[in-house]
Amino acid sequence: MPQLEDAKCSFLFCLGICIFICSIIYLKTTVFDTPQAKSRILTCRPFPQHCPALGHSRNGTRWQSTECHLEGYFMAPVLNCTQMWSDFHFITRTLSKEEEEYPLAFIITIHKELETFVRLLRAIYAPHNVYCIHVDRKAPEDYKKSVQLLAGCFDNVFLATVSERVTYAGFSRLQADINCMSDLVKSSVRWRKVINLCGQDFPIQSNLELVRYMQSKEWRDRNMTPGIKQPKDKRYRTEFQYVEADDSYVVQHKRGHKKSLPPHNLQIYFGTAYYSLTRAFVQFVLESPVAKDFLEWSKDTFSPDEHYWVTLNHIKDAPGSHLNGGWEGDIRAIKWKDQEGTTHNGCKGHYIRDICIYSIEDIPWIINKQSMFANKFGIETFPDALHCLEQWHRLKVLQQAAVPIQPSWHLAHEVDTSQCCNNTAGLKSNLLFLS
Repeated sequence: MPQLEDAKCSFLFCLGICIFICSIIYLKTTVFDTPQAKSRILTCRPFPQHCPALGHSRNGTRWQSTECHLEGYFMAPVLNCTQMWSDFHFITRTLSKEEEEYPLAFIITIHKELETFVRLLRAIYAPHNVYCIHVDRKAPEDYKKSVQLLAGCFDNVFLATVSERVTYAGFSRLQADINCMSDLVKSSVRWRKVINLCGQDFPIQSNLELVRYMQSKEWRDRNMTPGIKQPKDKRYRTEFQYVEADDSYVVQHKRGHKKSLPPHNLQIYFGTAYYSLTRAFVQFVLESPVAKDFLEWSKDTFSPDEHYWVTLNHIKDAPGSHLNGGWEGDIRAIKWKDQEGTTHNGCKGHYIRDICIYSIEDIPWIINKQSMFANKFGIETFPDALHCLEQWHRLKVLQQAAVPIQPSWHLAHEVDTSQCCNNTAGLKSNLLFLS
């Protein structure tokens, strides 16, 4: 009998093990392997041990990230938008009356690094603003679908109606902005000014600070297009014809073949491709014969977005024009390689096309510049730089808010390292969360 009882217990134990294993397999195939479940596997990066923007943590504390990159999150057929807003810490309320009364429009051109784009969008997002996203037509289809899925969770975020195959320094880059402008003037949002961005930008100023800067005495009714009369060493850009080759680079169309003079006797200026423009100026760009003729003339020039906006902004009849304007306007904090030792102390990350891709050691310089935005960041190369600046920026945004703060709006918080139970927090952050 004892042998029979032992055999019975062994059988029941094995049966229980089998049921347990089968249950796990069942759950994995019916729950954990669904697109919705896969889309919410949280992979959390540890917060940088030292973030120069935040200074040193208090004794016995450290910063712990509540922000996680969700692998495959936007690959699901559908999104639970409410959950997504929380998971990605989007601020879904207007934070002040002052901001609500001065809505902004944003044009964002992107083609890679989805996570970097998501971080940029959530940093500048406000429900009273409007956002046009231009996705390069050459971008992978899964990338386009992910951006479309994300945009679908917002009434005020949309993809450009017409998408260009963008070439660096080509006319297609300028046309991408024009396409978004055509869409933005049809928006129900009565935006006051439009700002253009690329996917590797990140804000230094909060939305409230941007609004106040746009409404300052200097810029209230004026466009911001930093630049000067075209220097001699830049004339090659508009004196010769250029074409976009293989959607990847720009070359002279015919060696030594010169272009005609600019239409309407326009004086060509040279400046930044980034701007802040009044709504009336955008209407001028889209409707004025002068602007249209100049756009057509610019099609075969080199990097036309670096002369188009600033030239039009020096036309007397253009709304919000800045006839005597120069390099005024703190639009971008950029470390150019040829300015090393003069305007900055060198790139702590590395240069690409003579522009610094920032590392975390560049953060103090960026913050001290107090520009509207900083460029460029790369989540794949120097993730800590973006992680650090983003937390500094979010803290500033929340400190300025005139409404109650929601817990999900925080990206990181200080934890007491003296408590042993804090060790469980790191484990929890890597668990699978199911809706």
